[in-house]
Amino acid sequence: MSRGALPSREAQQARGAAADDEDDTGRYAQGRGSHDRTEDAPEDEPIGWRDLWRASRARRRALRAEARRFTVRTRRRRWYWIGSLGAVVLLIVGTLAAAYSPLFSVREVTVVGADTVDADAIVSALDDQIGTPMPLVDHSAIRAAMLEFPLIETYQVESHPPHELVVRLVERTPVGAIATDAGYTVVDAAGVALSTREGKPEGQPVIDVGGGTSSEAFAAVGQVLRSLPSSLRKQVTEVTASSPHDVTITLGASNASVVWGNASDSALKAVVLEDVMADRPADGVQEYDVSSPNAVVVR
Repeated sequence: MSRGALPSREAQQARGAAADDEDDTGRYAQGRGSHDRTEDAPEDEPIGWRDLWRASRARRRALRAEARRFTVRTRRRRWYWIGSLGAVVLLIVGTLAAAYSPLFSVREVTVVGADTVDADAIVSALDDQIGTPMPLVDHSAIRAAMLEFPLIETYQVESHPPHELVVRLVERTPVGAIATDAGYTVVDAAGVALSTREGKPEGQPVIDVGGGTSSEAFAAVGQVLRSLPSSLRKQVTEVTASSPHDVTITLGASNASVVWGNASDSALKAVVLEDVMADRPADGVQEYDVSSPNAVVVR
């Protein structure tokens, strides 16, 4: 057969069969490889409830650890404040417990400022406070006891732990004596009777006012006498006033009188009177009129 002739039918059929065999072989090999790979891959194992529980617990632990890491400063601050508050509460409770216990009870009463008043009598009057815890001292009972001493003008109670109670006094200052049926009653500027005796008390001027110690005239006299310096006051033997506007003072053995007028400007009047008396002693004067301190008249 020449080169340009077509192949015979038998040859074409043989070549087609060979090609089909090759296709089948390739498909078989490919299928075999896929099957082998499927057999080599491990199968997924089933997940049980224990695994889920362990995973959940691990997650919770991780979250708690993370939360603690971010809140450590806040927790430290909270415990600091709780500790501080607890310490303060313990301190307060301990202090109150000690204060109200016999550890801080009154065992001694001390009186300060008693010149005329009998200090021992005051201590005896406050004897019922002995053994009382300092915070429970009965100030009403102390006040009632102090009222029994008319010479006391004011007082102050101080607690000096652990056991001392101090009473500081301001005594009333007598300004003169008023003649009564019982004799002479020494009074202070407020008209409080301090003592009574038959004879005229030495060193106290006699006060003669209309209306008694509750009158405005007596109030003016008391104010005038308290404004006098000691150098003048010791020379006063008598003070009279029928009203608060006509206070008159009598001085010593010379019997010179001082027309004072009302109680206004008493401090200035006292200074002016001292200056005038330095130039014109009372021995040669009948009357000093200082009712107008800027225009003093001497007679």
